[in-house]
Amino acid sequence: MTSNYLDDFQDKCVLVTGGAGAIGSNLTRALASAGANVIVIDDLSSAERWNVPSLANVLLVEGDILDEVKLKRVFFERPRVVYHLAAFFANQNSVDHPEKDLFVNGMGTLRLLEYSVFTQVERFVYASSGCSIYGSTAPLPLREEFMSMHLSSPYQITKMLGELYCNFFHHHHELKVVKPRFFNSYGPGEVPGQYRNVIPNFIYWAIKGQALPVTGDGQATRDFTYVGDLVDGLLRAGVMEEAVGEEFNLGSATETRVIDLANSINRITGNTAGVRFVGRRKWDNKTRLLSCVDKAGELIGYRPSTPIEVGLRKTVQWFEENWERIEASARFGPGASSAVREMAAAAK
Repeated sequence: MTSNYLDDFQDKCVLVTGGAGAIGSNLTRALASAGANVIVIDDLSSAERWNVPSLANVLLVEGDILDEVKLKRVFFERPRVVYHLAAFFANQNSVDHPEKDLFVNGMGTLRLLEYSVFTQVERFVYASSGCSIYGSTAPLPLREEFMSMHLSSPYQITKMLGELYCNFFHHHHELKVVKPRFFNSYGPGEVPGQYRNVIPNFIYWAIKGQALPVTGDGQATRDFTYVGDLVDGLLRAGVMEEAVGEEFNLGSATETRVIDLANSINRITGNTAGVRFVGRRKWDNKTRLLSCVDKAGELIGYRPSTPIEVGLRKTVQWFEENWERIEASARFGPGASSAVREMAAAAK
């Protein structure tokens, strides 16, 4: 990364919602390093306090984005840039709890937009989802001009809703919004759990010496994107004028088969238990995912540079360095699928 646009964050107040999560904590660390004064709001429902960097220019406010008192507290600091990463994550969680998904992802986003207009925020960056917007029938690679009205989970629906609210606030209130669409993020900072992404769960079970549960036949592909590449794209999105009003993919532009992912994690961790195949979830109807990142490259100079093998090794290293904390924080509750419950029980 060049330093010119990072200089724009020097002494600037930046709000990061969901800043204790994997992407949020890494973004917070990068912003603080660039000289920003960072306010994190997170209810810690799916993240850990220890994940937030303990730095003089980072303030953690523990609270829900639906809590008006907490919102008034963080906006009282007059943030100039808002990164809205907080969400009721993700597909299976939203299927199990659709009303909560709507409140957090829908009403939560609306309130943040309203507060941003009221306090004259200079830039609002909304974390959208390329795994949601395009549906299951879009041609590959996925490009920004395609959208589907046939989505398969409440999470996908409310992620699209957030983009539509951003469009309204941009056109009606002239709020400078940016809508990056994430693809299958992974990396240091994501604690495993029943509603988390596949990579932290695979690494957790592999370190425990368990066979990794691969859904379907393992031939499905995903666009796994390293968190460092996403953070680079977010930093650029928070500064560059070309991004305003735009939606663009932040992915790796590379397909990886789930079976190959599982085998790689087993190899890196030295897990000899192999894999086992389990049934696909009803909402999981995408057999392939592949992003086109040409638009992000043209607008903000986004260039994903972390190969999957390198990113996995960095993530495994983070697991090993933080194992006691991760093991204590892993969340596999009674609402998990039968396969996940079996794995969690075996891992204890």
